[in-house]
Amino acid sequence: MCCSLVINAQYNVNRLLTSGRIALHYEDYVLSIQYFNQAINQKPYLWEPWELRAIAKFYLDDWQGAADDATQAIRLNPYITSLYDLRGIAYIRQKDFDKAISDYTKAIELDPNNKGYWSNRAACYMEKHNYDTAHHELDSIIEKWKGYSVAYQMKAEVYLLQSDTANASRWLDKTLKVEPYNAEAWRAKGHIALQQERWRTADSCLTKALHYKPKNVGCYINRALARLRLHNLRGAMADYDTALEHDPNNFLAHYNRGLLRQQVGDDNRAIEDFNYVLSLEPGNILALFNRATLLDRTGDLRGAIRDYSIVIRQFPNFWTGLHYRAACYRRLGMNAKAEQDEFRILKAQMNKHMGIQNRWSKAKLNAMRKLSDIDLDKYNQIVVEDDEHKQHEYESAYRGKVQNRNTADVFQPYIALTMSENQLDNVSTYIPYEQHATQVMEKLLPQLKNKGLPIIRLGNVSEANGTETFAATDSLTSMIYHAKDTNEGLAYILMRSVAYSSSLNYQDAITDLNTYMAANKDSFVALWQQTICKALINEYEKNSTTHDAELRHLDIVKSFKRLMELSPNNAIILYCYGTYLARNNKYDNAIQLLSKAIELSPRMPYAYYNRGLAYMKSGKPVEARKDFSKSGELGLFGAYNLMKK
Repeated sequence: MCCSLVINAQYNVNRLLTSGRIALHYEDYVLSIQYFNQAINQKPYLWEPWELRAIAKFYLDDWQGAADDATQAIRLNPYITSLYDLRGIAYIRQKDFDKAISDYTKAIELDPNNKGYWSNRAACYMEKHNYDTAHHELDSIIEKWKGYSVAYQMKAEVYLLQSDTANASRWLDKTLKVEPYNAEAWRAKGHIALQQERWRTADSCLTKALHYKPKNVGCYINRALARLRLHNLRGAMADYDTALEHDPNNFLAHYNRGLLRQQVGDDNRAIEDFNYVLSLEPGNILALFNRATLLDRTGDLRGAIRDYSIVIRQFPNFWTGLHYRAACYRRLGMNAKAEQDEFRILKAQMNKHMGIQNRWSKAKLNAMRKLSDIDLDKYNQIVVEDDEHKQHEYESAYRGKVQNRNTADVFQPYIALTMSENQLDNVSTYIPYEQHATQVMEKLLPQLKNKGLPIIRLGNVSEANGTETFAATDSLTSMIYHAKDTNEGLAYILMRSVAYSSSLNYQDAITDLNTYMAANKDSFVALWQQTICKALINEYEKNSTTHDAELRHLDIVKSFKRLMELSPNNAIILYCYGTYLARNNKYDNAIQLLSKAIELSPRMPYAYYNRGLAYMKSGKPVEARKDFSKSGELGLFGAYNLMKK
């Protein structure tokens, strides 16, 4: 009996860890933490739940919490190298580079052949401005791994931080010799060329950087600057437009595009840019003055006077602003106010210490100002960053956010029964309907309402509603034990399987569905729910292990075919089967099934979306664009972004 309890406890912890890992995979970090909390409460002496909870906290930007959990995991098992990497990268995010160096030193002792650990430690020395040690580290890395381009690039970065552009250029050339497609090396070469006013070289290097890494907003802004100096105004404007497509809130792009539009006479749209800049920084004096001159030119004299007045209140001796405001007063017939401004200017001209404001020279018009520079004489100069400090990309499995992955690679979810409140992404024009599921939901609805449980609906199974479904699972477990008869107990088991799947606990959901199907062999809905749970487990496990992958795949295909036999011409089943095949890179078969689903249900937006993505991945952009357009038209607005890409 004692042995049985031990095995059951271990089984429960393993289930909790598996469910937590699945929640991590589907980026539901809050839910995964709940699972790992339960595992830690049951067995606090196991290091693995602490590590997994640290990873979840890291992706939620709780870097101190991640470091604390990793510390506990290390205390329980100090020989797991990845724990030092995890804690090290968490310390880096907190800019605690001394502790990060200590962790990577320990990681290198355990795994001396991991070049990522070496480069991260070198980067920490670089961040601490300990450049000699950083150079020594990087020399050791290059000696051990001569083809490791990251080390060459970091050498160049250190030299740039030391203001040694000659050596930096030399090491960037070495980087590109080892890896000609290194976007960051081309970006750095372009930045050096900008500093040296070699505009054509800068344009060429930044163009190559954008070819290899096309979403780098800073490269577009810098290339626009180079193109302005080459009098390629159309190209500069295109770069600012593209930068703002990728980062709509970018201050520099809006400000500089406003100046460029002002220069080419597109005053109304220039005002729009400065309006946006001022919505981000309402007190930006230079943006206010630029908008004032534009409002002046477009005839909004009162708006211009308002902006001039704000600037003059902060800088009472700004004679150009007084002169422009006086002119506005004159045009409005407000001569007394105009004379007051003109008298202030005359008084200044009589003052030897003030002198007369110099006229703008060609050199001054072509000058650039730093972002933090608020010299009003530079109001119409292109703005550049105070100091372009590149955020180093540390070598780590945890360096990037999983939730920031490219949406172009993500298919829309499966549809099945769920207790989650989450709706299918942005879709408001289509509500999924399936006859068998509706009959089951109507049958279960009275029991759910009477017991205060969440309503079961058709929706996205992989969108979790953790706390609510945890509570539902506990309630249903109690109800199963106190059921009056077998039929009532089986109904509660079916409900609990939906609650389990809604909290991403697919293994326990399948166990309940197996129990239910043993008594209801022909249950279409139970087989459907089970198949989707198996598909989601398979998607998670194929990224972690290849064990029995083909057998699992064949079992899922068999289940989908059985569903199609039980309910021919079922659009939602066809959609789910097509989505499963698409997620497993079988695009031609997926397209056939999704096309049939669309024939049967022509207003299903996520079927168009997934077929469009399958077309895109199989090299058919024309068909993909048509499907993305239709999907967006039906309410799945993210499709428009993919269509544009």
